[in-house]
Amino acid sequence: MAAGTAAQEGKSVLVIEKMEKAGRKVRITGKGRCNLTNARPPEEFAEQVRTNADFFSTAFAEFNNKATIRFFERLGVKLDFERGDRVFPHSGKAWDVANALEEWCRDNGVEFWFHTRVTGLLTLGGKIFGVRYINRRGFERKEEVAQVIVATGGVSYPATGSTGDGYTFASEAGHEIEPLRPSLTPLVSPHPQLKTLHGLLLRNIRATLYVDDEAVREEFGEIGFSERGIEGAVALRMSRDAVDALIDGWRVKLSLDLKPALTAEILQERIRREIAEMPAEEFFAELLRKLLPKPLVMPVCKELDIQSKTYIMRITDTEIDRLIALLKGFVLPISDYAPFEYAVVTAGGVRCDEVNRYTMESLKVKGLYFAGEVLDLDANTGGYNLQIAFSTGRLAGLLKQ
Repeated sequence: MAAGTAAQEGKSVLVIEKMEKAGRKVRITGKGRCNLTNARPPEEFAEQVRTNADFFSTAFAEFNNKATIRFFERLGVKLDFERGDRVFPHSGKAWDVANALEEWCRDNGVEFWFHTRVTGLLTLGGKIFGVRYINRRGFERKEEVAQVIVATGGVSYPATGSTGDGYTFASEAGHEIEPLRPSLTPLVSPHPQLKTLHGLLLRNIRATLYVDDEAVREEFGEIGFSERGIEGAVALRMSRDAVDALIDGWRVKLSLDLKPALTAEILQERIRREIAEMPAEEFFAELLRKLLPKPLVMPVCKELDIQSKTYIMRITDTEIDRLIALLKGFVLPISDYAPFEYAVVTAGGVRCDEVNRYTMESLKVKGLYFAGEVLDLDANTGGYNLQIAFSTGRLAGLLKQ
């Protein structure tokens, strides 16, 4: 976005890319579908930006989600609007978004150097005058330029080339870097039954995140389980708070309301009705199958310490009360989080108070600009983070002084 915008403004633009193609991360985002923005109104959109929302508001005003939608439609990318106002390419292919961006850049005269790694910025007297790089033949060279936009991403999904180079460049230029940590990343629990839940996706779940037994965040939606940990939209949105709490040494747990539409009283009535309609010699597991997805039956039996083949007629009122309490609050202690390799975005980055919010230019080095994930900007899942990249990239590409 930054390169194409600068070229449209009449600048001679060179993109130096260490990977073999442009937009590697865009090509895999959204599980390969690319949730490129979210169509929510501005005030609702702003609520989803977790860090430095005021700073971002200027770039968003310059190029908002509606502008992003118009932009891609003009490039010939047909779009679909899905649940939660998420916007995807109609084809369902993230490559279509990346290819459209690259073609747009080339049509505007942008030159690309692939397999070429920038190793540092060249500055003199508080001004940028070029970059050092290693070309595809392994020789170090320099390119003298008056303006440089650092749009190197964060450190999430490092296989795409996001290995934190931009933070090094910014630090060497005198910028302070807010501590980096994974955001929108799976959460890890030592719960003994979790391995049996791999592959399970629970919909319409209410989850509450507790930090030192204090509820700090509540979400409604999907929770999934895999070898990476607890994931799904709800867990990913909560991970930002969970990661920070774990880093600070707090105790963290996740409580899942598996029946959010039912009060404890209504749930008790339903359970007693189910029991009354079942043969007395039916097993407890059969009751659970009427209430829960099959993969949860054995974990719930073990959590309640009730044998799955216990006859229904032998289930006590106390055990029913314990079952209801568990259905309304299945607690998963959180001990860790998945590393950057599995994180959607990076939290932390170049301090925003050291960047001009109206231009994205460094306040320390004239002619140096920043865009995207390299900045200390991150948001919830749902298309918000790519919009941050597009908005800041657009503003940086204008190369305002």
